[in-house]
Amino acid sequence: MKIHLTNIKEHLKEKLKDPYFKELYELDSVKTEIAKKIIEYRIKHRLTQTQLAKLIKVSQQQVSYIEEGDFSNFQTIQKVLLAIGYKIKHIQIGQLSAKEKKIVKNHLQQV
Repeated sequence: MKIHLTNIKEHLKEKLKDPYFKELYELDSVKTEIAKKIIEYRIKHRLTQTQLAKLIKVSQQQVSYIEEGDFSNFQTIQKVLLAIGYKIKHIQIGQLSAKEKKIVKNHLQQV
């Protein structure tokens, strides 16, 4: 089993050299952390998804999607996090370098 995990770690290390992949990987990591915080809060306070949804005035379906890390609406996430006592400290939005633009363009053409 250890050999298999080493191969996965080496594969990920190699993939993370690609700036486009790295950015997507980091975004998914942030989404996972947000989802974990929301799930932890709900469990700690013995709330169902429906009860949490009512508390923060969103649908149960939205809570379910958020807990799965399947979200793209920043305002909803911010609303949920504020309701459970968290805030987003720092979001970095920057211009892509010429090299990064070329990498993104190549990835989009490959799809």
